[in-house]
Amino acid sequence: MAGPPFELECTHEGLDSLVRAIRQQADAKALRKELAKNMRDALKPAAAEAKSSIMGMSSAGLSTSSPGLRTAIAKKIRPEVKLGGRWTGARVKAFKTPGLRHFPNAPKRTNRRDGGWRTLTYGREPWRTQYGKRHWFDESFEGRENQAKQAVLDAMEDMARRIASRVHN
Repeated sequence: MAGPPFELECTHEGLDSLVRAIRQQADAKALRKELAKNMRDALKPAAAEAKSSIMGMSSAGLSTSSPGLRTAIAKKIRPEVKLGGRWTGARVKAFKTPGLRHFPNAPKRTNRRDGGWRTLTYGREPWRTQYGKRHWFDESFEGRENQAKQAVLDAMEDMARRIASRVHN
């Protein structure tokens, strides 16, 4: 069996060419949906690792009112896949937390050690500076980038093989 009728690489161009090939199929919408689902599933272990990392952040000095800061951030970490438009690709993203005590940038602020963030003590004066776990998000992927990239590439190759088998039959 020959390869797909297009060049496939684990790059934006490779993903773009795969999406173009999918659009030419009769059931393009279903194929795009399936590809996106498979790519998200491939990134779920990486997202789970990031969630585990934020949950491991020390709670000493963090305010104790609900909802919990670490839990709220962990709920907003998920794989994201876009197949077309301005941005094409797959990534694990920590989305903003708008409902979390007026702290929408909690994932970003807790990921950096320098500067921290200012907060009131139990909702009243005095103000104090809190510090997060340094690079909890970035360090959770160290040594695992290739595994995640390979899993996404495998999902892309599976879809490319399906399309190629249709063309050759």
